[in-house]
Amino acid sequence: MCVCVCVCVFTQGLVHCSEMLHIPVLTFVTLSLALLSRQTLGAQYGDWDELQPTIQKLMKGYNRYLRPDFNGSPVEIGMSLDIASIDAISEINMDYTATIFLRQRWRDSRLVFPGNESVSVDGRLVSLLWIPDTFIPDSKRSFLHDVTVENRLIRIFSNGSVLYALRITATIACNMDLTKYPMDRQVCTLQLESWGYNLQDVVFYWARGNDSVRGLDTLRLAQYSVESYYTSVTQAVYETGLYPKLVLHFALRRNVLFFILETYVPSILLVVLSWVSFWISQSSVPARTCIGVTTVLTMTTLMMGARTSLPNANCFIKAIDVYLGICFSFVFGALLEYAIAHFCSVQHQTIADLQRDLRKEEAEGNGARPALSSTHSSQLMPSDHAQQEEAGQSADGEGGAVGGAQGKGRGLGSVREALRKAAAAFSVQNPHNIDRHARTIFPLSFLIINILYWLYYLFL
Repeated sequence: MCVCVCVCVFTQGLVHCSEMLHIPVLTFVTLSLALLSRQTLGAQYGDWDELQPTIQKLMKGYNRYLRPDFNGSPVEIGMSLDIASIDAISEINMDYTATIFLRQRWRDSRLVFPGNESVSVDGRLVSLLWIPDTFIPDSKRSFLHDVTVENRLIRIFSNGSVLYALRITATIACNMDLTKYPMDRQVCTLQLESWGYNLQDVVFYWARGNDSVRGLDTLRLAQYSVESYYTSVTQAVYETGLYPKLVLHFALRRNVLFFILETYVPSILLVVLSWVSFWISQSSVPARTCIGVTTVLTMTTLMMGARTSLPNANCFIKAIDVYLGICFSFVFGALLEYAIAHFCSVQHQTIADLQRDLRKEEAEGNGARPALSSTHSSQLMPSDHAQQEEAGQSADGEGGAVGGAQGKGRGLGSVREALRKAAAAFSVQNPHNIDRHARTIFPLSFLIINILYWLYYLFL
C-alpha cells in the first residue's frame, strides 16, 4: 500500500518540499518518527551539528520505536545482575527490599560503525534509542536512583552491541513458609520479564549462567545468611501470549542464635524456676503460690512478645509457638502439681485426725463394756429369763419382717464398704511423695521433649 506525500527536508534551517512521491506507509512512518526525534533532540540538547560526529552518524535516520531487525528474528538480550544490598526482609508483609544493578546487552545492526572503539552515551540520551521493556513482575514498589543524575548507562560498541545498565531499588514479594520459624529456610525469587514483546520479538538469556549474578556471596544480613542461589530461564504464559522470563532463585537461612538468646533461654529458665517450688515445704502456701503464679504470668508475657514480630492473621503453627506452648504447659503443670499436693495433704491430715478420734473412742468404749456386762448378768432374775423366752416366742412370728430389714442392712453395708475401698485406692498415703516424684518426672520429661523438638525442627 502506498500513499502520496510531500517529502520535506531540513536544510540550513529551511524546509524544502520536493515533488509528490509514492512511498510505502512503513517508510513514511519511519521518516516521520526520525524527523520528530531530530526535532526533539534539537530542542533538548541544542544544535544537532554540535553533537559528536559518530553519534550524529549513528542517529541519522534511527527510529527508536522499532526494535532491531524489525519483522525479522527476535532480539537476543543478555542479562546480568549485581546485588548491591538486601535492606529488609519482612515476615509480616512477606517481601524483601533489594538494590540491584541491572545490565542488559543486545545487538542493534543500525548502530554499527567502523573501528574497534566503543562510545559511551550520556544516560539522558536513552530516550533516543530503542531499549527493552524489562520489568519485575513481583515488584510492589520500585524506583530508579537519580542522584546526582539518573543512574543509567548506555554504551555502544562498534559491532552494534549495546550495553544498558541502571540501578534500581525494588520491594519484591516473597512467599514464605513460617512453619519452622525461627529455624526456617526461605527461597525467594527475582523475576525479569518483557512487558510488551513476546517470544517472537525478544529472547532473554543469562549472559554468563549462574555467574551472571554477583554480590550475593558477600552480603551480610541481620537475621539471614545466603545459603545458595541459581538462575533459570523460563516462559511467562499470559492470555496475550508467551513472554521471555528470567528467574533468580536464592535460599536464605535464618540465624537462630538471636532467637535462642532472646526467647528460648528465658523460657527454659522460667520452666526451671517453676521447679524450685518442689523443694519448698507444702505448708509454705504463700511462697509456692507466688512462684507458680509469677512464672505463669511471665511466660504469658514472653509468648505475647514473641508474636508481635509475626503476622497476626496467620494459619501457620510456628516452631517457636510450639516451644513456648510446651514451656507454658510445664510452668502451669508445676502450679497445678502444688494444688494437688496441697489438697492431698489437707485430706490426709483430716483422715488422720478422724482415725485418731476413732481410736480414742474405741479405747474408751473397751474399758467400760466389761463392767456393764458383768453387772447386768449378775442382776438377771429368773423372771427375766421367762420374759426373754416369751419375747423370743413372739419374735418368731415376726421373723420374716426382721429378716428383710437385716438383708437391706447388709446390702447398704456392702455398698458402703465398696465405696470405702475405692476411696482408699485413690487416696494418697503420703502426700510428700508427690513433690518427691515431681522432682524427677518434670526435668526428665522436659529433657526428652527438648531432644525430640530440636531433632524434628533442625534435621527433619
